[in-house]
Amino acid sequence: MSVVSIPIVNKNYPMGCEDGQEMRLAELGKMVDARARQILDKIGPLPENALLATLCIVLADEIQNRPTPAATEADLKEILARIREIKNKISHQC
Repeated sequence: MSVVSIPIVNKNYPMGCEDGQEMRLAELGKMVDARARQILDKIGPLPENALLATLCIVLADEIQNRPTPAATEADLKEILARIREIKNKISHQC
């Protein structure tokens, strides 16, 4: 297990992650920091706990409201192949 220091609005937060995931965690931290700074630019200074709570609510709202991607043709082919595989297993059990 590794620990990465994630800066969010000039304060570092140590975060644990699986070995090999350090770069991904650092990139996610940059995204969170950028979003936190956007919030502060819009509404002004906030105490740390209020900023983090606001940031969580904003990110949760964005996740909940993002459009669901449509299934691609490759996805549908994979689903169909899996259905056929299950059908064959059921047929052989009877």
